[in-house]
Amino acid sequence: MKALPIDGERLQRQIDELAAISAAPAPVVTRVLFSEADLRARDYVKNLCRETGLTLREDAVGNIFARWAGKHPHLAPIATGSHIDAIPNAGRYDGVVGVLGAIEAMRALQQSGFKPERPIELIIFTAEEPTRFGIGCLGSRLLAGSLPLEKAASLRDPDGKSLEELRSQAGFGGQDLREVRLTPKSYAAFVELHIEQGALLEKENLPIGVVEKIAAPSTLRVQLTGVGGHAGAMLMPERHDALLAGAEIALAVEQAVLTSGSPDTVGTTGVFRIEPGAVNSVPCRAWLEIDLRDTLVATRDAALKRVENSVAEICGKRGVTFTVERLNVDAPAICDSSLVETVIASCGELGLPVKRMVSRAYHDSLFMAQICPTTMIFIPCRGGVSHRPDEYSSPEQIKNGVAVLAMALARLAV
Repeated sequence: MKALPIDGERLQRQIDELAAISAAPAPVVTRVLFSEADLRARDYVKNLCRETGLTLREDAVGNIFARWAGKHPHLAPIATGSHIDAIPNAGRYDGVVGVLGAIEAMRALQQSGFKPERPIELIIFTAEEPTRFGIGCLGSRLLAGSLPLEKAASLRDPDGKSLEELRSQAGFGGQDLREVRLTPKSYAAFVELHIEQGALLEKENLPIGVVEKIAAPSTLRVQLTGVGGHAGAMLMPERHDALLAGAEIALAVEQAVLTSGSPDTVGTTGVFRIEPGAVNSVPCRAWLEIDLRDTLVATRDAALKRVENSVAEICGKRGVTFTVERLNVDAPAICDSSLVETVIASCGELGLPVKRMVSRAYHDSLFMAQICPTTMIFIPCRGGVSHRPDEYSSPEQIKNGVAVLAMALARLAV
């Protein structure tokens, strides 16, 4: 195949234009599921897909599919893609590189004269980030059938709004959620381009990583109910402070992962809200959401159980009632070895060194691996920084990733 005409300047301009669609002023990017910013961003990307000659469809939860038909449209497509939603106070590259980069990869293949034998399809996944409902990869979980429909129906955001209510307001209410799930033969393969969200590639001065395994995530939601009252009138021995119970639980999370026996166990108490939230009132209620993950299921599950036991012990000691809900407890994904070799071969053709890697962050690829052979292509990001406004990958690094993705798609779409 002749050199691919990848337009790095155009791609960077599109990344910047998409970043400007945000609920917060630049340089912050915030696009929460089905918010006004999220819906405008979807329209922006769909227009780019139309300009590239791709055929669009959307499912009942808002996953977007953009297809290049190929010579034999009846064959199972090769899929690629990522997400465009962004947590509050995020950056412009997470997920976006895998969406806009995929569009640019298909444009470059088209301009080079390549004609795929089987379809190539871009998927823009709904709600990879857990911001709205506390559970990540909502769209890909439903595609894989790993999120029961009754659990999806029970999801509520912090304002009490249900998934059904929000998807209806966003224009997807006329479709049946049962139709979202894909069959194992829906795709022949899936390859996701993504920033590393770590610093290994940068430290080793390598342009590309190929993912062999994706870590196993889990999420706990803890609700604590203590006894509130006047900060001056309630003496310390009489208190049942929900915040202090929550603080002890957060420290117990840290201790559980530090003593798990696995260097890959990590735990984060990323949500901690209290009521009534007044300086002169003892906190009567607290809500925590805890992220705990590992590349090994056994150590992850042992740490998870230890945290749950700690919640019961701490609340018993402090006279605080509690509920603990497991929002998700997922298995790791082992990436397809032949796809890994395809990415490595594509790097070789382009003269780019490549590193075999484990993804300790999880992505929609974790659930696409339940549907079809899957792997990921990583590019470096400065300092390993992600989920912050200063998240950054250079135009050259992004262009390298797009070139590898395009080459891999061309090798697979035969």
